[in-house]
Amino acid sequence: MKFTVPREAILKQLQLVVGVVERRQTLPILSNVLIKLDGNRLAITGTDLEIEVVSHDNLEGDGHTSGEVTVPARKLLDICRSLQDKAAISFASDANRIIITSGRSKFTLSTLPANEFPSVEQGLGELEFECSATQIKQLIDGTAFAMAHQDVRYYLNGMLWEVTAGQLRAVATDGHRLAMTTLKFAVDTEQKVQSILPRKGVVELSRLLAEEGSVRVVIGDNHMRVKGTDFFFTSKLVDGAYPDYDRVLPKDGSLCIKGDIEVLRHAFSRTAILSNEKYRGVRLAFSENLLTMSATNPEQEEAEEEVEVSYSGEPFEIGFNVNYILDVLNTLGGESVSFTLSGANSSALLEGESDKDSVYVIMPMRL
Repeated sequence: MKFTVPREAILKQLQLVVGVVERRQTLPILSNVLIKLDGNRLAITGTDLEIEVVSHDNLEGDGHTSGEVTVPARKLLDICRSLQDKAAISFASDANRIIITSGRSKFTLSTLPANEFPSVEQGLGELEFECSATQIKQLIDGTAFAMAHQDVRYYLNGMLWEVTAGQLRAVATDGHRLAMTTLKFAVDTEQKVQSILPRKGVVELSRLLAEEGSVRVVIGDNHMRVKGTDFFFTSKLVDGAYPDYDRVLPKDGSLCIKGDIEVLRHAFSRTAILSNEKYRGVRLAFSENLLTMSATNPEQEEAEEEVEVSYSGEPFEIGFNVNYILDVLNTLGGESVSFTLSGANSSALLEGESDKDSVYVIMPMRL
């Protein structure tokens, strides 16, 4: 295999795939990326056996020799990053090594046979649709923060994708809070399709969708595939049943509070400074058009903030994890947010006034 490529072009390809390559692997070849040149088409693949990302580009010029080889991912990325901008980088593989040259720089890396590089099985597609990459990214980014992290309930360590006629919905929960975002678009299906994408797959897909354009999504029994302009993403799905999220959504809340997102965000951020570092609790006291938030910690330090809100019900107090509230306020767009509760011990339903496609639920905590 022999080819020459601009530094920026191969750097972009490597940055798309290197995120799935784990630094510590039981199989040495999983620390490598597969470089495959077929004519003028250059494809670079990274995998951890659960997720696979392939980036592809067309090389300009002639004199390229087709072939395939696996190369240490991090070392190759570091070499390409260290070279000068707009440099041309030449690759030539020979036996069990690859020689990389650019100007007066020369690097020799050890390689492993391409035929030993594993691939994630594709499986049959159950549902297929096309959508804007920007919309899918907004769907993920508006929900992902509520995923569980290393929970024994393994199905919570991921994101539910639910497709029904006319909409795609993403749901994430860690048992203490829930985030749900709905994207309305035409999709040809008569049944409800539910799939759980694992945490790492969610993170990598969001990163890949930074580029604008359209993507084709294929959801199967065991895999999800997303094809973009210059990448092909495949992830195994979590085998499990996701909780019935509809039962968690508060119904018929009679207490409604509305406030300015920016004002609330700053007030909660200041109050959080003196909250308990472990439990992050903050007490909210609501009275006529006024929210008083307070926090204390084991050092007997206290913080208190008063914020004007729109509320006309009976006074009541309730406690929440301040980080959960801030996560929602940092995600919502628009100018105002509404809190809907049914009582002083109920969970809170948060919605942005300008974004009715996303809803958030936060469970209360005792303080």
